[in-house]
This record gives sequence, C-alpha cells and structure tokens, in this order.
Amino acid sequence: MNHMPIINNTSVKLGVVPTHLGFIDALVPDENGRLPRNASGELVVIVGVKDLLAQSPVSLDAIQISAFGSTQPEDTDELITLIRDLGLEPQLVMMVGEVDPMSADDEDATVAQLLVNLQAAIRNGVTQVNSTSVEAWMNEDQAKSQEEFNARVAQNIRVHARAYREAGLADSCIKHWDVEFLRPGEFANFTTLEKIRPVISGLNAEVGRSFFRTLVDAAHCGDSGMSVPENESLIAAIAAEGELGSFHCSAKTTRGCFSTDDGWIGSLLAAAARTEKLTHVFVELFRHDDPALQPLRDLDPGHGVDTSGGRDYAELVVDGLIDTVRRLNNFKMRGLL
Repeated sequence: MNHMPIINNTSVKLGVVPTHLGFIDALVPDENGRLPRNASGELVVIVGVKDLLAQSPVSLDAIQISAFGSTQPEDTDELITLIRDLGLEPQLVMMVGEVDPMSADDEDATVAQLLVNLQAAIRNGVTQVNSTSVEAWMNEDQAKSQEEFNARVAQNIRVHARAYREAGLADSCIKHWDVEFLRPGEFANFTTLEKIRPVISGLNAEVGRSFFRTLVDAAHCGDSGMSVPENESLIAAIAAEGELGSFHCSAKTTRGCFSTDDGWIGSLLAAAARTEKLTHVFVELFRHDDPALQPLRDLDPGHGVDTSGGRDYAELVVDGLIDTVRRLNNFKMRGLL
C-alpha cells in the first residue's frame, strides 16, 4: 500500500486490538504458559504490530493485548516492554477462563486470575487495564429473574472490588479499569450497555471513586438487540456519570471489514465524541477462519464470512485505521470533539 501520511488532529489516542493476528497463532499461551513466537524467536504479536506500523499511514498510539492468567510473567513483561519500545502505550485486556465470575464458589479463583494480570500491569507501569471478566465466554446460564440478575451483579462487584483492593490499585499506576460486555451468545447476562451499567456504577460506589468504566464496542452494541438511538442515549448517560471508557471500532456480526458494519461504528463513535469524554479509540478485527472462534461461527454463521476482498488482515486493519482517523478529524472539524 502506498498512502500519504494521515495525521490525527485530535487529542484522542488511536490504537488497535491485534486480534486479527489470531488467538492461537499470536495471543494465547501454550500449555507451558509461553506466548507464540516465530521461527526466529520473536513474539508473534510484536512481529504483527511492526507490520502494521510499517504499512499504516496513520500513527498508532496504543495497543490492547489479550492477557491470560496462565501466561508466564517473563513473557508478559517482555511483551509489554517491546510494545513500549515501539513508542506505543501498552494496555492489557484481561481474560478469565474456566471460572464463573458470577458464582461465589469461583470467587477466589476468579480473583486469582485477575491478580496475575493486575500485578503484571503494575510491575510494568501500565496505566489502563481492560477486561471481559463479568462472565465466562460462551456462557449459556442466563438469569431467570431480576432477583437472580441482581445477585450476579452483586457478585461481580464483590469479585472486582476484591481484585482492586488485593492488587492495591488505589495507590498504583493504573488510572482506569474498563470492563467490556459481549454480544448475546458470547455472554448470557451482561449483553448490553444497559445491563453492564449497574456493575460499573456499583463498583465505583464500592471503591469510592470513578475508576471502573464501560468499554463501548460498536459490534457488541450492534448485535445486542438495542437500537442505535438507544445506544447513543446510553453512551451519553454513561459519560455524564464519568464512566465512559475506551471505544472499539469493530463491525457487528462479521467483525471484519468496516464496509459490513451498516453504520454502527460511525453513529456510536459520533455519540462518544459528543460527550467530550472520549480518550482512546481502538480498531478491532477478527479472522473469519480463526480456529479459536469456531464457537462464535457456530453461534452466528455471519462471523465466518470472508470480508477481505483479496486483502490480507493487516491491510484490513490499516483500512480501518484510515477510516477511523478520518472520522475523528472530521468530528473535530464539525465541532463534535
């Protein structure tokens, strides 16, 4: 690709979630807790990020890396260090596995997994963490009543507040913890901006400050069953409470090329910009054939549609970055930012 440099004229930091590299190929540690490396011994994530930096006419500010509790600490430390050496802000997206954060029986195990990555973030001077830690991925256990849902909210508040205290986040380098909800099918309970709100507001009340925020993912909003206007209204309300976190530009259902998005990214990114609370925007695409995401393709065959049009996935992400920076710049020109 030969693109002239495109300058981000806003104060919003722009980055990527490098899921396009593949979970098994790049992000998930092996049975020994080691992150994937190429034949030369380089971390696959770093090779992929360097490729993006070389191809993209848009400068990157930040990277959100999927983080698992089973990763060897020295691999996590190396990854964070190398990201920072590339001039990028490293952030972690903490995953939990084989535990149910909504169950008191799994409370200790859930907290233990979160602590691994919170401690890694503190050890490496990371200022923002993120997580999909309010329930297990592909969970089918939906609350049968409002009372049961409220109990799951309360347990999540207890789990995350424990992690906050036991990691010593109050006096740490970490300034914010953004929590992401997922689409129905990936999650069963916290599947909309509306449903995640009581967890975030309850946590901030528990810790006594606006530390936890909601990560807004355009794809999950688009697949949530709520309309664009409903999501726009919720974004404004969340921001007014000081709880608007990072924004993920990602196409609903396909999670591929932004041309399949049907307007969700533009509408919701504009809503976030209008709040004047938007700080970070990340481009996120998934491989349509990623072996780790077969359950998602089984859930919705649309996720398996190849939207590349002959491009490789680095080119797809670069196209998304160009689209996003032009939107941000035009928001500023129009007075939205």
